[in-house]
Amino acid sequence: MSKRSLSPQILPPAKRPHTTHPNPPQQRTSIVDALYDELILYIFSYLSWVDLCVAQVINRNWARLAVDNELWRKQYLLVFEKPRLRGARGPAARFDSREIKPLPTRARVHDSAYRDWKWMFRISSNWRKGRCSVEMLPCSSQLPSNPNSFNNFSRHLLVTNSLIITAPARPSCGPIIYVTGPTESCFVVCRPNDAISCRITSLVNDQSALALGDCRIITFLSNGEFICYRFRHNPLSATLQFRSAAPRSRLSPVTQAVYHHPLLVTLSRDFTLALYNLESNTANHTQTLSSFTSFPPVSLVLSTPSPSTYKLVLAYAIPVYPQHWTAGATELMISGTTMTVDSVPGPTSQDTSLSFVNPSTSQKLTVHSTRTARAVDVPFGWVDERKLRIMREQWSRKVNRVADIQTDGKWVILSSGDQLTGLENRLASPGSAFNPSCPAPLPETDDSDASEMSSFTPSLHSPTSLQLYRLILPVHTSVSSSPPRLVFMRSLHGQTGPVTSLSLSDGRCVSLSLNGSVWVWDLEAGTGAEVAAAGLSSMDGLVLGPNAEIIKGSVSFDERRLIIAQSDNVVVRRFDM
Repeated sequence: MSKRSLSPQILPPAKRPHTTHPNPPQQRTSIVDALYDELILYIFSYLSWVDLCVAQVINRNWARLAVDNELWRKQYLLVFEKPRLRGARGPAARFDSREIKPLPTRARVHDSAYRDWKWMFRISSNWRKGRCSVEMLPCSSQLPSNPNSFNNFSRHLLVTNSLIITAPARPSCGPIIYVTGPTESCFVVCRPNDAISCRITSLVNDQSALALGDCRIITFLSNGEFICYRFRHNPLSATLQFRSAAPRSRLSPVTQAVYHHPLLVTLSRDFTLALYNLESNTANHTQTLSSFTSFPPVSLVLSTPSPSTYKLVLAYAIPVYPQHWTAGATELMISGTTMTVDSVPGPTSQDTSLSFVNPSTSQKLTVHSTRTARAVDVPFGWVDERKLRIMREQWSRKVNRVADIQTDGKWVILSSGDQLTGLENRLASPGSAFNPSCPAPLPETDDSDASEMSSFTPSLHSPTSLQLYRLILPVHTSVSSSPPRLVFMRSLHGQTGPVTSLSLSDGRCVSLSLNGSVWVWDLEAGTGAEVAAAGLSSMDGLVLGPNAEIIKGSVSFDERRLIIAQSDNVVVRRFDM
């Protein structure tokens, strides 16, 4: 069979002429493109977090590999040394309400829950450097009456889960609580039983495990009553749980409280500690303790070392000879009913009930042991040179007044109120802007004496410092255990103006000055960063209360937000940007 003949027509010319090259070009491959992803990740593991950020702009492949979650987990533990975000306590951090303790060294955790470590690194870096976004909380739009009537009173502030709860300390026949959520807000009117004018003295949230998105809040009134509400997030609503009548034995109002269901611990203004059992939504008073050597301000921290034991840590001011003050701390171990959680709250659970072992024969919630530590401890008997040197160092840290003191169970931080006393004396002095009825006397000193006296006059921008102590509570195993100690670590410098409010949680502290400046302190490293600059330039901007006292602001924070409540506004600073 013959082959098929080709067509006699001429082929069309080529679209472009073919040229012959003596050395034809070969496809070039860089060494970076030739590496496997595993090798690139291994090389990236030796880079710092700054180099990882630079590597993301090289090409798409490096940008994909430089955001590997395992790489940023190592960077987070290397830089911040803690496998979690700091600032949360209670149900916002752990569903079992165990106390959060900082790890002593750089830890490596292997948990099954997924975490975006780069996102956590960014938030922690923003906290350390003070980078945040600012927004005003629209509390003024919720006021049912004239909002200007609230400007001369302080505000109570409470942050729980995603809710921000504020309450002005204004006397009224129906004090109001304002609740602001992520998308909606509401207010609750707390009407006392006797229908008399009273004010809110304290707010406290439940630290025990509730259903996801729910919280319990107890409001304390100046007439001695306290009311418990349960707030639900979706939709935002409030339900009255129970109401307790005013006890006849306590005449002083409650100023501080901690609540871990069923235990409620209250502290009154005359430093009377009361324990309540709130089982079955009824307030049963179990014990009352008093102290004649402890004075406000005070900070309370409640934790649960075991299902049947509570640990309460108090930090307070104690007097020092002749007319000075220093810091003190007391640990109280409370034994009571054994609790078991029927269901652990999760993404699908809607309610969690607490069952008690044999509630009819359960033990009362009472204190069975106490331990106390003082910052200034005078030894007994004769002292040697070493003890005398230690006493002189402790004696130099005593202050004339304590503005605020806070603790998280491990650290105790104290703010001196010496500058605040000087400012109050200036406001009450004749001829001041707040006391113009009496003219100021003419000075009889020369210019040199006046300049020397002005250098010691406190102002809104005078340098200030905070005293940081380490609370050491050894394990109480036997009678021969070492006693607790309150060891001075360092003084925190950098902020100006008298510090009036502190908030401390998990080794991070936020301080609010009278001039409006806000600083964030890392107590482990002893470093601080300015979050907000001073807003007041003179004493004319100070807000005075009905009794001509200086109105102080309140500050609170969680993992992502920092909330500052002043007399006229509430500012939210977000670090998860």
